[in-house]
Parts: sequence; structure tokens; C-alpha cells
Amino acid sequence: MEGEDFVPPPECPVFEPSWEEFQDPLGYIAKIRPIAEKSGICKIRPPADWQPPFAVEVDSFRFTPRIQRLNELEAETRVKLNYLDRIAKFWEIQGSSLKIPNIERRILDLFSLSKVVIEEGGFDIVSKERRWARVAQKLGYPTGRNIGSLLRSHYERIVYPFEVFHAGASLPVNTKPKLYDGEEVDREYKPHSIPLRQSVQPSKMSSYGRRANRLQPDPDPTEEDIEKNPELKKLQIYGAGPKMMGLGLVKEGDSSTVTPTPPPPPDVTVKNKVKKEEDDDDGGDRHDEKDQDDPNSDGPCTKMTMRLRRNLSNPQFVDSFVCRMCGRGDEDEKLLLCDGCDDNYHTFCLLPPLTEAPKGNWRCPKCVAECKRPAEAFGFEQATREYTLQSFGEMADTYKADYFNMPVHMVPTELVEKEFWRLVSSIEEDVTVEYGADIHSKEFGSGFPMNNGKKNLSQEEADYARSGWNLNVMPVLEQSVLCHINADISGMKVPWLYVGMVFSAFCWHIEDHWSYSINYLHWGEPKTWYGVPSVAAERLEEVMKKLTPELFESQPDLLHQLVTIMNPNILMSHGVPVVRTNQCAGEFVITFPRAYHSGFNQGYNFAEAVNFCTADWLPAGRSCIEHYRRLRRYCVFSHEELTCKMAACPEKLDLNLAAATHREMFIIVQEERKLRKGLLERGITEAEREAFELLPDDERQCDNCKTTCFLSALACSNCPERLVCLYHTQDLCSCPTDKLYLRYRYTLDELFAMLHRLKVRAEVFDSWANRVKEALEQEEGNKIGITDLEVLKAEAAEKKFPDNELLQRLNTVLTDTHNCQQTSTELLNKTQTRRMTLAELKALVEKMENLPCVMSQLEDVQVMSDRDWRRDSAPPEQLQALLEKGAGLPVDAPECELLKGLQEQGRWLGEVRQTLGPEGGEMTLAVLRNLMEVGCNVPQSVSVETAMAELQELLTIAERWEEKAQICLEQRQKHPLSTLDAIVNEAQLIPVKLPNILSLQGCLSRAKAWVTDLEEIQNGEHYPCLDDLEGLVAIGRDLPVRMEELRQLELQVASAHSWRDKASKTFLKKSSQHSLLQVLCPCVEKRKERGEETDPLGDPDTNTLGLSAQDLRDPGAIVMAFKEGEHQEKEALLRLQKVNLSKPGSSTPPQSVCVCGRAPRPPLLRCHLCKDWFHGGCVPFPSLLPSSSGHPINPLCWWDWDSRFLCPRCQRSRRPRLETILALLVALQRLPVRLPEGEALQCLTERAITWQGRAKEALDSPEIQGALEKLQELKQNQPRREEEDRKKGNCESVISHHNVTGVGSLLPLVPSLKGPVIELSLTTRTQLEELQLEGDLLEVSLDQTSTIHRVLQAALEPHRHTLRTLILVRD
Repeated sequence: MEGEDFVPPPECPVFEPSWEEFQDPLGYIAKIRPIAEKSGICKIRPPADWQPPFAVEVDSFRFTPRIQRLNELEAETRVKLNYLDRIAKFWEIQGSSLKIPNIERRILDLFSLSKVVIEEGGFDIVSKERRWARVAQKLGYPTGRNIGSLLRSHYERIVYPFEVFHAGASLPVNTKPKLYDGEEVDREYKPHSIPLRQSVQPSKMSSYGRRANRLQPDPDPTEEDIEKNPELKKLQIYGAGPKMMGLGLVKEGDSSTVTPTPPPPPDVTVKNKVKKEEDDDDGGDRHDEKDQDDPNSDGPCTKMTMRLRRNLSNPQFVDSFVCRMCGRGDEDEKLLLCDGCDDNYHTFCLLPPLTEAPKGNWRCPKCVAECKRPAEAFGFEQATREYTLQSFGEMADTYKADYFNMPVHMVPTELVEKEFWRLVSSIEEDVTVEYGADIHSKEFGSGFPMNNGKKNLSQEEADYARSGWNLNVMPVLEQSVLCHINADISGMKVPWLYVGMVFSAFCWHIEDHWSYSINYLHWGEPKTWYGVPSVAAERLEEVMKKLTPELFESQPDLLHQLVTIMNPNILMSHGVPVVRTNQCAGEFVITFPRAYHSGFNQGYNFAEAVNFCTADWLPAGRSCIEHYRRLRRYCVFSHEELTCKMAACPEKLDLNLAAATHREMFIIVQEERKLRKGLLERGITEAEREAFELLPDDERQCDNCKTTCFLSALACSNCPERLVCLYHTQDLCSCPTDKLYLRYRYTLDELFAMLHRLKVRAEVFDSWANRVKEALEQEEGNKIGITDLEVLKAEAAEKKFPDNELLQRLNTVLTDTHNCQQTSTELLNKTQTRRMTLAELKALVEKMENLPCVMSQLEDVQVMSDRDWRRDSAPPEQLQALLEKGAGLPVDAPECELLKGLQEQGRWLGEVRQTLGPEGGEMTLAVLRNLMEVGCNVPQSVSVETAMAELQELLTIAERWEEKAQICLEQRQKHPLSTLDAIVNEAQLIPVKLPNILSLQGCLSRAKAWVTDLEEIQNGEHYPCLDDLEGLVAIGRDLPVRMEELRQLELQVASAHSWRDKASKTFLKKSSQHSLLQVLCPCVEKRKERGEETDPLGDPDTNTLGLSAQDLRDPGAIVMAFKEGEHQEKEALLRLQKVNLSKPGSSTPPQSVCVCGRAPRPPLLRCHLCKDWFHGGCVPFPSLLPSSSGHPINPLCWWDWDSRFLCPRCQRSRRPRLETILALLVALQRLPVRLPEGEALQCLTERAITWQGRAKEALDSPEIQGALEKLQELKQNQPRREEEDRKKGNCESVISHHNVTGVGSLLPLVPSLKGPVIELSLTTRTQLEELQLEGDLLEVSLDQTSTIHRVLQAALEPHRHTLRTLILVRD
């Protein structure tokens, strides 16, 4: 991914719980799990008011961070750097230092180069088949710049010897790597110097220092270096003679170069100084500095003289100079002495063989073999400096500000993200950062307040210390599995702290035991996360192993070491789904079981993280143990022990946890039963109980798979130090079976008893649920008391049943019961604060009747409800009798007025009863308003007020529905058919006649009929006709109903109109009197005699084919009428020709001709088709000259002149070419609408194609082909004859085609025109004339029409009069 911009993955889900949801942490996480686990990670933003104080003692908090070199983190980059380390070590031992070449302004990737060459078949095949250009292309270099030859040179000189050495092959003795020379190539080898931006420089003694130095040029040796180094001192630099290439001397303080010789290749340079640390490391150079400085010592003075000097008189030297490969001592001038072990080797015995003695240190294959050592396991190293939060923050902020050259708060997160992934993928920049990771909160203190007795907490701090979102509390919540583990597992039960700086990273990993994890960012700059869901975990592992197999060969459990990262873009390109998020201060990030996650810090921040496990984790935890067993990885805790501990005390378990534990325990017990049965079948019968939980973990681990044993293990009395789980009983030892015995924690009976108790605990809820269902569904006569419902609620709270639908229903019923009790008590005791309406009283009675428990006040409330105003007034007869008695009294009793008022009330109430009753007449809004008006003048009473309230309610409802209907009818916003239907149906329940509702109902009926008509049309045998659809559109637009079909219908009609407009533009002339359908159909009416001809504007389309409007909807009728019209058109034309041929071209006798209907007058021209005469000024005549070139090629070829004239009556359209018409037909096929014009166009096209086939067949006959060849020959020979006549001197009589400049220049040619020039048989002539007649009737332009016309013209005498007329008219 180096060189490519990083593309951020999609964002992970973000959740913002309400305060109510936030109160139950694990419940909320379980609620969002179905959505969030699909992404692997999610972010949770707490409510804005949830802001826990930071509880770390800032002054006493001290930590030592880890050192992270960014490009060591990325998997592919680390593979490349490891390769560079090995190849650099190889050349270093050979006496040369590795400098990486620079091509196209970037460092050459030697690892990728080697990999691509191997994929292409190796160096020999790539060179032989010249594939270096392909290698350059695969490496991403541009083509056409001779990059391939450069790559071959670098590979052959740097990589090939290393690859040959590792392969163990041999090169020919005369093989010599091509030396580096040439000025042009030298330009590509300029060392690349990149300033390293880092705060902690890598050590010069480490491999990281070597990597950084590979990208820096070696400094030129000074005179002081030469004096100290005898190798350089002996190279005659100051004297005459050749100088060593690339050695430029620099005096101290002077930068000028002494020698002008070209520099050596920077990839393999001469090593100028033998470092003492290399001698110490290799242990091979036993010559001290005294021996090197003293020329008289017995030892060799220098490495160069050591190899070249041979003192044969000394027997000690003679015996020691023997090649270790071949055992011979001959050719001593080619013997090399190893600087590591003093062994001798011939140059031609080495792999690869050397052509000359190397300069500098040289080591033999035995010493070089250390290059083949596997790379050491990679891990982070601790920094040497201890920080406080203050000092680390100052360092981190300074680093980030210096790196980006801007204040830390102004650096965009996107920029930091792109730069991070660029750095981790770069082999050129060794950027180092520090990360305070995995700091134990138990030792240094948590960022959350803790109620541990060490500090007095305020009320606010105490609340946060008890909060379930406090990371010290969450792992030990009742619903959490980890609360059943006694040990404080650091990082899992006890949080870890993380102090980050910019670029500090955490690598791809999953949590121990595939548990959940939660991370809270207390303060600081954001933390960027990347997550992969659990379903893609194995895919991620496959991709990383596929792309970097070298790392997994040395560390199979690499992904469990948290030291390897890989670019998300690479993972996504290989099908791994990745999401990201930026975690800001105060936000949580949750990772789900087996969800890989990684990320980095945007800057200085402080975070805290811990693991937790819920009931749904148990199956994943068991799968993780099976995974660990295959990897032989140590467990953090025993999954079986945890499950059995929960099963031992089921009454303490949350109900969901108990059910999940029962399912998990059932699987474990069944598996244990099968494994123990296998031991019995092997004859192992001895067993002893063992309390495994009391043993240290290292004493109860399986020797084979490292699993922590709990339920059982197999041991041997002869091998007491060994132990295996029951999955690896064959791997314990080879002792006899009678020496083996089972160590178990529980018997199978005890396990089944535990399983049964779990089942009882899990089934307690089912029993309670059945009793609640029965209680809530009781009918009248079987209802239970309120106390029984209270008992069921208390039982749910006591046994900690989870929140569920039944419990919510039970709580709702109890709440309603208490409310009804309170309301009825106030009603009966008349202590209400507000008088209850009749509707409210009825609702109360109905609610009390529907409750599933006995209500003691129900009967009393029902009595009050039964006193209805409809039956509360006195009988009118009684009132009348009392009034009559009162009138007979001798005094005016005041009660008479009251009785009159009661009589008016009774009369009005009777009208109301009659109106609202089932036998009442038609109730309208006017009737209701009149009753309301009269009721206002009646003496008031409770009955009157109640009746007025009911009337007012009914009137209000009716007016509201009437208003709704009015809005729908106004069409300001059309509503769907279903909405209007619902409005009408609901309004019909009101016993009032509403005019607007009735109008809306009528519109609905029309709309439904419209939909029915549309369905009938669309479900017919053929596509619907345009006329039918246009009618439906017009009707649908007038309806106040929004119908989706109308919009679709409008689009279909619009597309049909668009096609018809396009066809009209194609066929119709400008200001044409004909319609499109008239043009496309055979012209029967126009072929009548002139005296019978009707006005063309009076011919409607429906009469064009003699069909009615209904017949035009039938495609079969249109086709039959078209075929019949073809025959009628031809017959009518022949009759018309006969009539017109009888017309003379003069004014006597007087006859009407032309479109103007006047008498003949010159110039006149006869129509080629109908044979009628036309005036030159009334209609356009042909131009004679071809329109394409302006003049004919040969003027004497008069049959090629454009003299064919068709009158406007015969040529009614533009006559487009057949190709244009076919394009229209293709567009017609896409229309879901039928048009009469479309049917006619199809018939016209079929007619034209049929005629074209007949014409081609006639023109392909031998006679016609011979005639056409003769005409072509005459056309080509005409210029040659003109030249011959000119040579003979007949210049005046010769008219060249070059002299023809216009139509007028053709006039002198007319007398000299000759013809006929070809001869045709009578049969052929008749056939062609018939074809010409039919072709001229077609409103289509076809090439065969003009060809037939040319042939027939050439077979006749020239029509000189016609041609002369055309010339005079056009001139």
C-alpha cells in the first residue's frame, strides 16, 4: 500500500442511550448486540450529564512506556525489513555494506523484487525470456524508461548472490556480476537521504540503526581515518597509479574531493573500517590492534596482505594453506583466508564462486551460515526513561507539534490517519514513538473513583464508584460471568490503563478467551479504532498468513502477541469487512467476542479498558478453549471451572445466566461422559478425586495442549510429574495401562445433579410465567383477588426474573387496578376535584369490568352509570296533568312556572331522543345546529346539560369529518385511495348526513371504476391504445385521488407522444396538409380522378384506411386494411395515369392542371408517377445536377441526371431512408402503448422491405447486371473520348465535364445526347416498370429506386424536351 492514499473504512455503529437505558449497562449492551456485533466494534456515547471525575493521583503516577518503531508493526513492512536485515548481514560478512538503490525517486523494494523474480521463474528464466519489463510493471514502475535493465543490474549484483547462497546452488566459475559503470546508470544510484522525524532515535548498535543507515550515504574518509586504518594506508592514494574507485579523500574541515574517479555503486561499497564490535560479535578476528600496526609481527600486517602473502619456506604456513572444500593446497594464489575462523577456501570452490579476492573483511560459508538463522520473535522493548503524566504529555505534545509543524489541536484526524498508515508501510522512515500500555490499575490506581477505603469519596464520586459503567464494577456485575472468578485477573477483571501519544498503536488482536472488552477514554485526543466482526475472524487470519507467511513460520501464534498490524485497505481488498471510529474523550468503545480490533492514538490521551463476559458469551468461550487447544496456547482461566462454579450455586444466578449456564453445562457433561467412557473402554479403571482449583495452574496443565484441567485429567503413577487432558490420553507416556489412573473433580452423578439444579432454576420462570398468564386471562366468575397479583409481582422481584413482556403486563394491570380503586372511591365518596363526564364514567365501568381481578366498588359505580338522562325526565302526561291542576287553583302558584320549564325540557329532550334514536329521521348538520340553538333557551338541568354535551360532541365530530372531506375534495394535495377510503368508512359510522363525505364517496367510486378500467385495458390481449390511455389520464387528473397508476400512465402517454412527434418530424414536410397516419397509409382517396378528389384536410385519420375508431384498436384489422389499401392504391393510380395522359400540354382545349387548378401554361412538366402536368412556378422541379457534388461526373451520361419529378400529391412526405425508419421501429417496440401510426409504420416497413427484396432480385439478373456494367463503362470511357476528340482538333465540338459549372451550362449538351445506350428485353422492361411504379408509391427512400430509374432511362431516347424545360426552369 506504500505510495497509495489510505481510504478510511466505513464507520462502525454509534449508540446514544437514554438515561433509562443507561441504568442497565449489560442489559443495554445485550439490546444493541444484534446490530453492533455485525461490525465487531461499536461506540457508545453516554448521556451528556454522565461525566465521572478523573481519580488518578497525577503527581504519584509514574510509568515506563514501550518503544514502538512504526514500520516494525506492519506485517508486510516487517517482512521486508527482516529480509533487508538478512541480506545486509550477508554483504556485511562479505566485507561490504549494503546501500539500497533509488529508482524513480523511491527506494527499491529488494524483497518485492526478489519475490516477483521468483514468481516469474527465477533470474535465469527472467533474463532468458526478457521478462524484466514485466517485473518492473509488477513493481509499479512506469513503462518505457528502461527500468527493466536497471532492475536486472541491481538484482544480479545485490540479490542474486544472496539468493544463490540460500538456495545452495553453484554458479559457473567464470560468472562475474556485471560491474556498475556508465554515467546514465550512475545518476539512478544517487543515495537517498531522508531526514528521520522521531524523538527517540534507534540505537546505532541495533538492527534498527543499520536499517536507518542503509538510506544514508557513507561519509568520505578523512586523513585521520586513513592514518588509523592500515587498509586505506596501503592503497597508494597519494602517489601515482590507479586509485580505488569511489574513494574520495576529505581533509578534516575540507569538503573538496581529491580524486575525480567515479564513485563505486552505493549498493555494495568497500568497507573502510573494521568495527571492533563486529570482531567481538563474530569472535573470528583474533588479531589485536598491535598486530595490525606492527609490520614486523608474525601475524599478517593487514587483511589484504594476509590473503596475498604466501611464505612457502615456512612449513607451518604450508600445512595450514589447504582448501576446506576440496582438501587441496594448489593454486594458492586463489586461496582465501577467513577473517572469522582462519580457514582457507579456493575462490572457485565457493558458492557462489568468486572471480577475485574481495576487499575488506571476508568470512567463509561456515561463518556466513548465521544469515540463515530464523528471525527472533518480535516484541516491544521497554523504554529506559520513567515518565509522569506531566512529562509524558509535554514530550507527546512537543513531538506532535514538531512533526506536523502546527499546534496539536489543529491537526486534522484524517491527516494523522493517513500519515500513520504511510509510516507503517514505509521501509525508508524509522519513526519511533512511546506508548504507556497495559499499566495495572491495581498498582497505579484507576481513572474511575473506587470505593476501596483508601480515600474518602464525595457523594458524586460514590455514585460513580457504584455505577455499572465504572470499569472496576462492570466485570463483577451480577449478570457478568467473570464475577464468579475469585482471582483478580489483571486486564480481564482489573482494568488496564493506557497513556498514548500520536502514532502509538495497538495491533490486531482478539481478547483473551474471546471475551467482550470495553474501553473508556478519560481525556485527551481521540483514539482511532478499526474492527472486524467475528464472522470474518478466520478470514483475517488467512489473509495475514497468506500475505506474510514468513512471520507466521517463526511465530505461529503471532496474532496473539499483539505486535502485528496490517493496513485495513489491504484486508478489505481481500474480502475482510473492516469498520472504523474515532473515540473521543468521554466515549466508550465495545469489542465483541472474537472481533479483531486495532488502532492508534491521535495524540496525548488517557484510556482505561477491561474485559467482561455476559451469558451469551459462554458458547464462544468454549469454542475459544477448543481453539487454544489446537494452538497449544495457555489459558487465562479454566472455562470448565467457571461453568461448574456457577452451576454449583444456581440460586445466585440471574435467570438468563442460569439458562445459558444450563445449556453450557449440558454440553460439557455430555462431552465429559463420552471421554470417561473412552477411558473405561481402554481398561483404565483406577481413579481418585482431585480438587484441581486448589492446584496452581502450571501443575494442572495438559502436557500436550497446555489446557488448564478441571473436571478430569489422566495421570501415571510412574510419571507423577506428567498430566494430560482426556483429549490427549495417548500422549501421556508409554507405561502400561494399569499404571494410568483418572484424576477427577466430580463424579458423573454429581455433574448430573448440578445439571438438574440448573434446570430447576431455569424452569422456575416457566412455572411463574404460566401462573401469570392464567391470572391475566381469567374471565368473569373466575377472577382472582388483587392480593394474588401482588404475590406474583413480589415473586418476580425476589427471584430476580428478567424484565419481560409478562412482567410488564402484570405491572400494567396492577397500576390500572390501583387507579380504578382510587377513582371509584373518590366518585362514591363525592370527593372528586372535577366532575366526571358520562363518557368518562362509562369508560371507568368498562375498564373495571375488563380487569382480571375482583373489584369491590364495581357494582356501586355501575348503579351511578345506569342513571341516564334519556330516562331521567318525568313523563309528559304527568306534567300536563299537574299544569292543568295548577291552572285551576285560585292562586298563581310559582311551581307552575317550574312545571312549564320541565315541560319544555321534556319536549326538547324528546326531540333529541327521536333525532338520535334508531328510528329518527335523516340527521343533518342543520338539524344538530337547530337542536343546539333550541337547547340553549330551555331551562337548564343535568339532563339538558348532558344531552347538550352529547349533541355538541356529535356536531364537533361531524364538522371535523366534513372539514377533512372538504380538504380532500379541494385537490390541494391529493391523497391515496386507501386513505380516502378509510376516511369515508370511518365517517359513515357517524349518524349524520355529510355532503362532503358523500361527494368524496362518489369520487372514490369513480376512482375505483377508473382503476378497474385500467386493469381491464392493461390485462387485455394487446397493448392498450393511446386514445384509451389519454382518456383515462384525463379522467384520473380530474379526480381528487392520488393514484400511483396515473403517474405511470402519464409517462406512457408522454413517451407515445414523443415517439409520434419524432416520427412526424421524420416523415412530414414543413406545413404539410397530411397527418402522419395519412402519409404512412396507402393513398387510395388521392388516386381518384381530379373531379372526384376531396379536400385533404377533410379526411380524418379514422377514415384513412376506411376503419372506424373501434377498428383502429385491432392490430389485425389495421394490417388487413393496409394490405387491401395497397391494391386499391395501385389500381386507382393506373386509372389516374390513364386520365392524366389524355391531358395535352397546351391550353386547348381548356383543362385544369397542377395544384393551382389553372390552365396549362409553360413551363410545364409531367409528374413521373401520376402523369399530370404541373407549372414550373407552382411546384419545385428537380435540379438535374446531383446534390452531393454540384455537377455530374460525366455530363453526357444524361441518364444519371436528376430528372425524375414527383409532384407533391405523389410524394407526400420527406421519404426518409429505410435505416431511419428501422430506428423508429426499435423505439416503438419499447413503448407499452399501441398507436395506429405504429401499426401503419410496421406495415409500410414490411412493404418496403418486400419491394426491396424483389428489386434486388431483378437487378441481380444477368441482363440487368450487364446493362449496369455497360453504363459504368460508358461513364468511365467518356473522358478518354473527349481527349481523343481534342487531339483530332474538334475542340469546338467537344464539351468537357470540366466546363460544366451550373445547370445552365448543360443546355448546349441536350442536342448531342445519344440514346438508347442499352437494350432491354420486353419482359425485363415490363418487370422494371412495374417495380418502378410500386417503388414510387412507397414513402421510403431506397437506392434500388434510383437504380431502376437509371436503367429504364438509359434504355430510352433522351427526353430532350423535358430536360430542356428543367434546365430553363433551374437556370
